[in-house]
Amino acid sequence: MGDRRSARRLRCRRLHRGSRLSGGDEAVGAKRPRCSQGVGAAEGRTDPGGSAPIQRLPPELLDHIVSFLPVRDTVALGQTCRYLRQACDSEGVWRRVCRRLCPRLRQEGTAGARPWKRAAILNYTKGLYFQTFGGRRRCLSKSVAPLLAHGYRKFLPTKEHVFVLDHGGTLFFLRNALVSSAPGHLQWKRACRYVVLCRSAKDFTTDPRSDAGYRKYVYVLVAREAAVPGAGRACDCVEVYLQSSGQRVFKMTFHAAMRFRQLVLVGQETERALLLLTEEGKIYSLLVNETQLDQPRSYTVQLALRKVSRCLPHLAVRAMTSNQSSAAFLTDKGAVYFEVHAPGVYRDLFGTLHAFDPLDLQMPLALALPAKVLSCALGYNHLGLLDEFGRLFMQGSNRYGQLGTGDKIDRGEPTLVHGLKCPLDIWCGLNHSLALLQSRELGQAVLGCGCGAGGRLPGWPKGSATFIKLQVKVPLCASSLCSTRDCLYLLSSHDIEGGPAYRELPPSRAPPPPESPGAQACEQYLSQLQGCPTLAGRLAKVKEAVGALALPPCQKDFLWEALELIRRSARPRSPPACS
Repeated sequence: MGDRRSARRLRCRRLHRGSRLSGGDEAVGAKRPRCSQGVGAAEGRTDPGGSAPIQRLPPELLDHIVSFLPVRDTVALGQTCRYLRQACDSEGVWRRVCRRLCPRLRQEGTAGARPWKRAAILNYTKGLYFQTFGGRRRCLSKSVAPLLAHGYRKFLPTKEHVFVLDHGGTLFFLRNALVSSAPGHLQWKRACRYVVLCRSAKDFTTDPRSDAGYRKYVYVLVAREAAVPGAGRACDCVEVYLQSSGQRVFKMTFHAAMRFRQLVLVGQETERALLLLTEEGKIYSLLVNETQLDQPRSYTVQLALRKVSRCLPHLAVRAMTSNQSSAAFLTDKGAVYFEVHAPGVYRDLFGTLHAFDPLDLQMPLALALPAKVLSCALGYNHLGLLDEFGRLFMQGSNRYGQLGTGDKIDRGEPTLVHGLKCPLDIWCGLNHSLALLQSRELGQAVLGCGCGAGGRLPGWPKGSATFIKLQVKVPLCASSLCSTRDCLYLLSSHDIEGGPAYRELPPSRAPPPPESPGAQACEQYLSQLQGCPTLAGRLAKVKEAVGALALPPCQKDFLWEALELIRRSARPRSPPACS
């Protein structure tokens, strides 16, 4: 019994002693020194409770503490004052955060002026979301996130699966599979398992048609090292995979002197052209017959220089985009050139067949634009262009209102779309268009126009001739979007060194502001005043205008000044005096 009492007394003494030591915790909520006073002012002041401000901590200890915060809290803490911004912006902090988020990331995968901060934010914001068009539920689902992925750079959905390319050059194969959602029930879930398809990938593409059912093969541009070290230089090759199983069925190897950075497909399955863009800005092409890719044989194909590079050797192409019957090339100076291979598409895009030559389908056609073009989205018979000032220009067929101009009149030249400025990404489909927008009024939203059949425009089944906000919950750092017949896909990945850098529109190029209804009414009544022959009629018109319109006081004063001018002009002049 005595042992229990002594143990109880010892426990009470320890608790009493701990309460004394923790008495300083009550002063944690005391007022901190203002950040504008500097660290020196904070060091010379002590709180009565014995707690020290965070500025008095050693820099090494502060970096170690900050590295345990989440990415969102680290960024928020860096926005409080200059001292904490400098502490939260150091590469040592972001290296620890990045190691915590992705422990398998190698040093070679980081690049740029701020490699560790860029890598940490890329891996924190990466995500692929999709929303199905069919059914009653309209919720945004997230696919599986590969742990080895270093952010997301590009994605392409196919008939059954999704392919994702990260910033480290690894291509992932996201499979759909049957999973058990409840005991005894199976559910078909999209992109729930992933497999590494290949590494050292530069770019990949598939059938350019908007219907994912035609996408049978996936073409991957890969940089392969020499088989034996020191035996030769590395070379680029194009590997062809089956989208259903991820099995490689064909491989094309090029000379070591040919270095490519992008590839696209144009044409039908039997006469398909593979366009390859070199690092110097030249375009080469070769013919591929997809009906013979699964046959195990080896043959040599001819790599020819495209006519846009032969006719315009001084231009360096920066990017390419294609469809089944057309291709667009963006130069480093912001110019756009087109190849159109079908007469019907040519008529829809340009409104005439005057310059179409069926014997020379590779002839490049230039588009006249007032500013430098940053990106281009190519649909079947319409296209969208984004210039350096964030303006959107649309051209082509407008049968379903897919140009977003408010009418259904076709446009044979680029037409400015009003009310839509600085979008993050645009996408053109068969007969509808989508835009990913971030603004103060709407926040992050997906806008769409055109045909709404089949749920292509969620919330607007009848479609729209103007860009309207769709019923889609957009993730926080969405950067690109894509649509198929069944799903709408959104890619989330924030790159601190990327993104479109729009410029401010100069005042000389800015469109004139629309006139207010009051100003238009004033001009209308002034024109009626000039048509009245007598002064009494003019006064009556002025009284009618002032009484009928609810105008601001400045416009009413304008009308009364006009009345005074009329009175002075109607006053009879006295005859000159005789000398």
